[in-house]
Amino acid sequence: MNKLSDFSSPGISRRSALKLFGTGMIVTGLGYSRFSKPKPIVYQQDILDLPSNLSKQKKVVVVGGGLAGLACAYELSKRGFIVTLLERSPNLGGKIASWKVKVGNEEFMMEHGFHGFFPQYYNLKKLFEEINISNNFRSLERYSLLFCNDDYNPEVFRPNTSVFPWNIVDLAISSPNRLRWGINLAKYKHLQVFRAITSFQLNKTYQEFDNIAVAEWTKEDFPKGLYDLYFLPFAKSSLNAPDKLSTAELLQFFHFYFFGNPEGLAFDGTKYDMGTSIVQPMAEAIEGNGGKIVTEATVSNIHCQRGSIASLSYQRSSIPTKVPFWVKYNSTIQIGHLKYYGAGDSMFAASNEGEYAISLRCTHQGCTVEKQENGTFRCPCHGATYNEQGKVISGPAKSDLPRFHIMQRNGDDIQLAAVLSDSSAEKHTIEADYYVLAADIPGINNLFELMTGEVDEQLKNQVNKLAVSDPFAVARFWFDRDFEWKHSDFASVSGYKLTDSITLYHRIQTQFIDWSKRTGGSVVELHAYCYKEKEFPTQNILLNTFEQELYQIVPELSEANILHRELVNQKNFSGYPPNSHNFRPENVTSVTNLLFAGDWVRMPFPCALMERAVSSGLLAANSIIHGESLQRRTILSVNPNGILNL
Repeated sequence: MNKLSDFSSPGISRRSALKLFGTGMIVTGLGYSRFSKPKPIVYQQDILDLPSNLSKQKKVVVVGGGLAGLACAYELSKRGFIVTLLERSPNLGGKIASWKVKVGNEEFMMEHGFHGFFPQYYNLKKLFEEINISNNFRSLERYSLLFCNDDYNPEVFRPNTSVFPWNIVDLAISSPNRLRWGINLAKYKHLQVFRAITSFQLNKTYQEFDNIAVAEWTKEDFPKGLYDLYFLPFAKSSLNAPDKLSTAELLQFFHFYFFGNPEGLAFDGTKYDMGTSIVQPMAEAIEGNGGKIVTEATVSNIHCQRGSIASLSYQRSSIPTKVPFWVKYNSTIQIGHLKYYGAGDSMFAASNEGEYAISLRCTHQGCTVEKQENGTFRCPCHGATYNEQGKVISGPAKSDLPRFHIMQRNGDDIQLAAVLSDSSAEKHTIEADYYVLAADIPGINNLFELMTGEVDEQLKNQVNKLAVSDPFAVARFWFDRDFEWKHSDFASVSGYKLTDSITLYHRIQTQFIDWSKRTGGSVVELHAYCYKEKEFPTQNILLNTFEQELYQIVPELSEANILHRELVNQKNFSGYPPNSHNFRPENVTSVTNLLFAGDWVRMPFPCALMERAVSSGLLAANSIIHGESLQRRTILSVNPNGILNL
C-alpha cells in the first residue's frame, strides 16, 4: 500500500517542475492561469486498487454530531463499519444545527447564524453531491463589504476564475478603494507583508508567524487601507479577534479563501434552514447505511486500558444528569451578590458560599436569563421570569431553571452535577474497535475529565491547552415591512462596535421568502463574530446594541415595528491564538484506537471553517479505513503553496 502523506499527483511534483523549468515556465504558467481554471490539489489518495468495504464486522463510536462527526460517521458507515453516533444536544449539526421558534402563530427554523458555502469547499461539496443535496443551495452571486464611516466605499466581490496575481489585478480594477490600499513596496515592512501573504507555505509560515498575534503584527508601519479593508474584516470572520488570532492562522485563512484558489469570494447559501438542507440528509444517509444516531446522549465514562479505550458509557435523557462537569468563573459579570460561571448560553449563578448553582439558560428557547433589581431572573428574548431559586413565575417558559450541586471548588472554578436527574434513564456501555471524539473544545475537555483507568496524561494536557475564542452572538429580527437594499443579501460590515455582518433572510431562504410575500415583512440577522464580554456583559446589552446598529445600517427599519427577535449567544468556537499550532492535536493520537475530528485539529493542508471541520472528519475516517487495509477516500484542497513560494 502506498500511503501518501503530502500533496501528490502522478509524475513529477509541481514544485519540482517549477524549479526544473525555471522562470520562463512561471511566466507561461501565469499567462495560462488567466484563461484556464486550475484544478484542486489531491492531498491524500491511494494508488493501489484496494477493497472499498469491510469484509468483517468492526464497530466505531463517534462522539459529537457536528459537521466533523457527521462526515466521519457517514464515510465509515458507507464502508460497512457499524457506527454509533452520540450527540449531547437534542439537535444534530453543532454550529449548523436548526431548531423551531414560534413567531406569532407561525413556526420558523432558527440557526446559529448565516454560513456561506464557498466553491473551494471541495470535500464538503463532494459529500453533498454523494448524498444528492447540491440543489439545496442557491448562489448569492456577489459579496459586499460595507463600512460604517465615509473613509471607504463598499467593496463588492464576485466569482473569479483566475489565480494570483490575476485575481489581485481584477480586484484592484474593480475596487473603488484601490487608491486607498496604502501599499508601497518600496517600504521594507510593506514588502514583507506582500511576501507573507503571497508566499504561503504551511510549515514555513507557521514557524515564522505563529508566535505573533495579528493585532501586534499589523501595529506598526502596516498599510492602513489594507488592514481596514481586508485584514480586519476577514480576521474576524475566522471567529477570532485580531488581538488573539495567530498571524500564521490569518495568512492560512487568506491563502485558502483567496490567494491559493481561483474561486473568488462569491458563495452559496442554503435554500432552507441548514438542518433541513444539510444535517437531516446526512443523518438519513448514515442511518441508511446502517448507522445508529443517538441524540440527548450524555457520556458518563470513557475507560482506558493498556494504551487504548476499552469502553464508553452513556445515558440518554433530556433532564440534566449527575455527571460532574467543570465551569470557569466569569469575572466580566458583576451583578448583585452572585458569582457567575461559564459564558454565552451555558452560564450558571451561585452565591459565594452556597452549595448550589442554577443554570441561567431559559427553559423556553435557550436564551440566557438576567438578574433583575428585585432579585428575579428575566429572559431578554421572550420575557419568561423566574424567582431567585429558578422557579417559573411568568412567561412562556413551563419548566424551572435546573439546579446543580457544587461538587468541588478549584480556585474560582467550580464542578457541578445536577440536583435532579432522570433515574429511569437507561445506561449503555459500548465496546468498540475505534472511538472518534468530534465534540467542540468545551466538549472535548469534558470528555477527557470523564476518562478513567490508564489515561494518557500527555494527550490530556495537550487537549487542555486548546483555546476557545471570544463569544459570538446572532440576533434575528422580524419586521412588519421590507426595505430597499442595493448590496448583497449577505454582507460583511466593518467599523461597528458589535456587528460584523448582516443577512437578509427574506431574500435567501424559502421559508422567509414565502412569509415576506404574504406579509410584506422582512427578516434580518446581525452577527457578531467575536465580541468582548467586558463590553457586552449581558444579553440585554447585546440585543439593544444589535438593534441600534441595525438602524444605522438600514435607517428605514427604524420606522418599522419589530414583530419578534431571537438571540443566539455562545462561547464554544475554536480559538487559534499565537503559539498554539505546534501543540494542537492531530487526527491520530497516541491512544491506539482513539481519533480526533473537529475544526480544532491541526490540519496538514490549508482549510478553514466548515471545510476544516468536514475534512478533519474525513481524515479521521481515512485513518481507520487505512488501518483496515481499505481504499481511502480522496481528499482535496487548494494549492498548498503561494505562487511566489518557489
